[in-house]
Amino acid sequence: MLGGLQRAWGRRQSAAQPQRSPVSSLFKPFLPQLRLRRLRHRQPERLGLALLFGLSGAAATAVALGAVGAGDGGARAEAQGQEIGVYSGRHYNTDKALYQQFTARTGIRIRLLEAKDDALIQRVRSEGRNSPADVLVLADAARLDQAADLGLFRPSPSAALLRDVPLNLRDSKGRWYGLTRRLRVVIVNPKQVNPASIRTYADLARPALRGKLCLRDRKSVYNQSLVADQMILRGEAATAAWVRAMAANVRQAYFTSDTPLIRAVGNGQCGVALVNSYYVARMLSGDGGAADKTLASRLKVIIPTPAHVNITGAGVLKSATNPAAALKLIEFLASPSGGRGYAEANHEYPLQGSGNDPILRRFGNFRADGVSAEQMGAKNKAAVRLMESNGWQ
Repeated sequence: MLGGLQRAWGRRQSAAQPQRSPVSSLFKPFLPQLRLRRLRHRQPERLGLALLFGLSGAAATAVALGAVGAGDGGARAEAQGQEIGVYSGRHYNTDKALYQQFTARTGIRIRLLEAKDDALIQRVRSEGRNSPADVLVLADAARLDQAADLGLFRPSPSAALLRDVPLNLRDSKGRWYGLTRRLRVVIVNPKQVNPASIRTYADLARPALRGKLCLRDRKSVYNQSLVADQMILRGEAATAAWVRAMAANVRQAYFTSDTPLIRAVGNGQCGVALVNSYYVARMLSGDGGAADKTLASRLKVIIPTPAHVNITGAGVLKSATNPAAALKLIEFLASPSGGRGYAEANHEYPLQGSGNDPILRRFGNFRADGVSAEQMGAKNKAAVRLMESNGWQ
């Protein structure tokens, strides 16, 4: 069976074979370590097969999504049999439901690979023109800018995307477009730190927080983008002084992920920290279980004014064999209907407005600082150097 999959995995479906759900040849090196399973209690002709395997040390999932339902008449009939490959750094079941909605509307089927963002960038680079992927979805402006600088994306002008994606959330050359927004927020344990004492990111440098501030390490692209953002707003010298003062406030080992950092603030190990908004929202919603929900409920979430805004985004790959269909998917995901579902899947903010997520509404309104995603991405390398030279471990 694996031999048959290996042969089918590398070629795209043709119109003469509309029922096949192939899996791509990009996984040939990993076939010895594949664990194959059928999705139980699902219709196999709708969801196909799932393959779980290791990719550059990160768990990854490949799924052939081929649900086709009643749709838009002629345009959908014309697209019947078309297929695109999607590499995504996101990994939410609701994303798959959105992709199936897209297929039902357009007739364009999707082969999905989910893995870590950096692993996907390296995969596309190594595959070159032979990549089976048409669309690359990445979290954070820095990664989108990196992929663009590596020449992985092709310019993809679109009137729909110019309409639906704000200017500061897309690439000026049309290589990538934002799909969702997230904020870097401050969380406080009120028993240790007065929430009213923090209104801006600059407040985290106050000496009163010495021994109470905890941070994720400088390898975090989210922290890198925040520092890049501050460099653009405040200048290099002021940002360097801010980083040094924050580093002086840290008395514990730096964290490697936002979730354990939130737990540390919740249980009193830390008094205050910086995390992405959706990590807290997930815990407050109970997505991670009752224990995490209890810990998160002890926190006060503060959105600094002005707020640092980052994105998840996507672009059509230069290697795409079906760029028109790939662009249709990105237009769908950025549209008010598709984008709302894409944001709500991970407790993120839509491209415009605050959305309907009840947890995010509890956080309150925010004023964005106006720095564009493209500016932040371009400043990433300088931000990393500044963090390293000023004590952010």
